[in-house]
Amino acid sequence: MPWIDKNRCDGCEICIEECPVGAIFMIEGKAEIDMENCIRCGTCHKICPQNASRHDSEKIPEEIEENINWVKNLLAHYETEKEREAFLKRIKKHFQKEIKVNEKTLEKIEDLL
Repeated sequence: MPWIDKNRCDGCEICIEECPVGAIFMIEGKAEIDMENCIRCGTCHKICPQNASRHDSEKIPEEIEENINWVKNLLAHYETEKEREAFLKRIKKHFQKEIKVNEKTLEKIEDLL
């Protein structure tokens, strides 16, 4: 999913003009993508002269860090080593389920082709 790097966006509004579904708008002089309406066509990536429209794969390290911080915050609620180990087993199952959901979704997407 695309996102806008606010440090690169110069507010030229070309992406707003070119977005086929009107999913881009301005906030404080910077483009913002309405992810609910974005159809992932890639137009914003192609036309942005500042390369401010970025690919979501660039956010993987940031998302991992957010997940780890979330787990650490939850882990702080457990006092004993036994409780922490049990929690970590449960949270690992949570992320393993997410992997399975994503894998099955990818399989179903292949069926659409």
